[in-house]
Amino acid sequence: MLFKNIPGLEESKAQLIQAVKNNHVAHAQMFLGQPGGGNLAMALAFATYLNCDNPGDEDACGVCPTCQKNQKFIHPDVHFVFPVGATKKVTGSDVVSTSFLKEWRGFLLQSAFGNLEKWAEFFGGENKQLNISKEESRQIIKQLALKSYEGKYKIMVIWHPENMNISSANGILKILEEPPAKTVFLLVGYDLEKIISTIISRTQIFNIPPFEDEAVQGYVLEHFEVDDGKAKQIAHLAKGDINVIEELISGVENNSHEWFRDWMRGCFTKDLTKLVKLSDQFHGMNKVAQKSVLHYALQMFRESLLKVAGNEDMLRLTGAESTFIENFSKVMDFDKIAVFVQEIEQDFYYLERNASAKMIFLDLSLKIARQLR
Repeated sequence: MLFKNIPGLEESKAQLIQAVKNNHVAHAQMFLGQPGGGNLAMALAFATYLNCDNPGDEDACGVCPTCQKNQKFIHPDVHFVFPVGATKKVTGSDVVSTSFLKEWRGFLLQSAFGNLEKWAEFFGGENKQLNISKEESRQIIKQLALKSYEGKYKIMVIWHPENMNISSANGILKILEEPPAKTVFLLVGYDLEKIISTIISRTQIFNIPPFEDEAVQGYVLEHFEVDDGKAKQIAHLAKGDINVIEELISGVENNSHEWFRDWMRGCFTKDLTKLVKLSDQFHGMNKVAQKSVLHYALQMFRESLLKVAGNEDMLRLTGAESTFIENFSKVMDFDKIAVFVQEIEQDFYYLERNASAKMIFLDLSLKIARQLR
């Protein structure tokens, strides 16, 4: 991963590069930002820059043997720790990151912006409780005990420290505070409140801001076959989350708007037969598609809020979506939108914990129906 592969975030990139030039590289850094943001990608690009044989003023060279290995995530001095769970092939004490390195490299090569759910689906750990275990901390100490093999630095990337329990966190406190010479910890976190305080106190927090709309728009145009207008609209709805970009483009069976429109019409008319049918369809989707439905609904409610508030200059919808919001906002107000957003955000929580998707959706539909009328 190179800095140039990450859209925008130029100020953050410059700060990291300047730290290397000034020889002020902290031995333990926490790359903190929102899911779907540049946290992991920035950590990977920084790791590449740290060990590059010919680093430039704005990026690693990308062509030296070290950069070549880092771009394939096979550099012998760059180690990875990430949440894992048991599978049919991997169980017991073998459930550690090193057992899933092949899958992890494939996951990163596919996208460096993936979230925990996408990772679970990628390696076959869906519906499993993913964590970083006590055994993992022993592996970290073992891997860092030796001197670097060929790089300037030995680097340990820990993705999702939120998933470390007390035992695993305590197991690395000493080495995290006083690592061997030329050893750098790069932790990639998303929710500071869920990270154990003793880990936070031993790291230098580096906040990664969300991607700006312009950067996301450029990313969409580069990676997807859409026109500029659609890319601009997707960038606005995504709110800096690269994962959601893909979901918004593909939609739910490519008809996110039609689904949402029919759903709201069923709620407004209190058509219980229709709402039950939609609940059955929602239940039959995979979890990514279910979240896509709810995420799209959130975006449409927020667009309705702008319309109700009279901030029409901030609306970026076009075509059928714009026409729908024009009419839909007439039956909306601030209180209704606040209730809908709160309910949907709560339902994300329930979906993560494998509650019945059918019951979640039907309950949400009935609540919306009551509020609309």
